[in-house]
Amino acid sequence: MTSKNRMGFIGRAFAVLGAASAAAAAVEGHRRPNARDLHTLGINPANFPDTRRGS
Repeated sequence: MTSKNRMGFIGRAFAVLGAASAAAAAVEGHRRPNARDLHTLGINPANFPDTRRGS
């Protein structure tokens, strides 16, 4: 693995961890997670349930 690929992997890992943390905080706060965070996690924002309705 080259240095450039390794840094890309590490950057992507940090992006996923950050998105997971932000999405979890939003759900705990009964808010809808940011669409960008859901997309980073591989979740289609249109398919994410609306937390305000409790569905």
